[in-house]
Amino acid sequence: MNKLACVGGEAYRTHPLGLRTTLTTLDRDAAIEVLKKGDLSMFFGSPGQFFLGGEQVKKFEAAWAEKYDFKHAISVNSWTTGLMTALGACGVGPGDEVICTPFSMSATATSILFYGGIPVFCDIEDETFNIDPQKIEALITPRTKAIMLVHLFGHPADMDAIMKIARKHGLKVIEDAAHAPGVTYKGKSVGAIGDIGGFSLNYHKHIHSGEGGMLVTNDDKLALRSQLIRNHGENSIEAFQLDDLTNVIGSNYRLTELQAAIGLSQFGRLESCLNHRYALHKKFAAGLAQIPGIRPAVIKEGCTHGFYIYPLKFDSAVFGLTRQQFVKAVNAEMPTPQTWEQTPFSEGYIRPLYLNPIYQKKIALGSKGFPFNYNPGIEYNYAKGLCPVVERIHEKELLICPMLHEGTTLDDVQDLLNVIYKVYEHRHELGTT
Repeated sequence: MNKLACVGGEAYRTHPLGLRTTLTTLDRDAAIEVLKKGDLSMFFGSPGQFFLGGEQVKKFEAAWAEKYDFKHAISVNSWTTGLMTALGACGVGPGDEVICTPFSMSATATSILFYGGIPVFCDIEDETFNIDPQKIEALITPRTKAIMLVHLFGHPADMDAIMKIARKHGLKVIEDAAHAPGVTYKGKSVGAIGDIGGFSLNYHKHIHSGEGGMLVTNDDKLALRSQLIRNHGENSIEAFQLDDLTNVIGSNYRLTELQAAIGLSQFGRLESCLNHRYALHKKFAAGLAQIPGIRPAVIKEGCTHGFYIYPLKFDSAVFGLTRQQFVKAVNAEMPTPQTWEQTPFSEGYIRPLYLNPIYQKKIALGSKGFPFNYNPGIEYNYAKGLCPVVERIHEKELLICPMLHEGTTLDDVQDLLNVIYKVYEHRHELGTT
């Protein structure tokens, strides 16, 4: 092979990668049928026939619940509002602490702040990048209300260990399964192994309706409270004979008929999407076995994986390049991405959330430090070094490969593997670590 493209050689591949297309004629036909009827949303913010939405919303929710054996599925207009709804339904209020991962999209933690709750960040596991159950119990205090976990990148968190801790201490468990629709843990669909959880339907997810989310639970009380929070619950207190008014003040978190019709159409393709990503993983992981210093995604026994984004661990000392050198060299050998989802590799994921200015300065709601100053005498620590595993993985070890999705073929994966082989064989051209 010629020398590396990043030092003046010829790139291994120049023709574009396939685009991930998310809409089909079936989706368009479903949307057109809604447009023909003219009922773009059928929710009423008061008790009655349409308190739970219209025809498409109810069909979409019923399909999701039936497919994955949830008692209740409750659509919302985003997964951010879904998280807020779940926390509200669980009774989180001012000063309540919620143990959560620092390695997730910002909404995982800011949804806690919405109700005046306080995020308490727990470090992660080294293999799956999920919250580490062995570190949870030390963070529990009399103020702890819930544990909110994320099935990061599509691999389930250790639910048995987490549920054991939660039941011991009387805590609610909320599953952020935004990356993991259709994923199972020991034969159970993630999302409602805990008390309540759910999935994202925004543009980058496996299936999407533009924006949206789907809450799931097997708890009747949490389901009702979620439906009230979603749709101006303050107007329906008498109709549902509520005694506990905690967090019943609702909002408009409702999914439209148009979004629900598109989501329902795409839902039929979720299984094939997951199967395709798993096939790409098998080929990629087998090919990477020949290269020292790169560990492909792990799938623990009893788990499936959604591969929302493909995670890898990189060992600079073993490979012989820094992570930055590796990413630059590989990406130079591949065609220039037209979208982020055609990117071969990027470094790290999301900077640990506690390093965000709102936690560093402890300014979230208003300008006087609420809710961080709510509990007298308690000083919340968000200093760098709080979660050393997540900091090490983000800053030094994690690679993500966004391009392994429905638009990618097995031949594309082989090209990427060949590029990695080329970079490894010519690494001396870039110096060594």
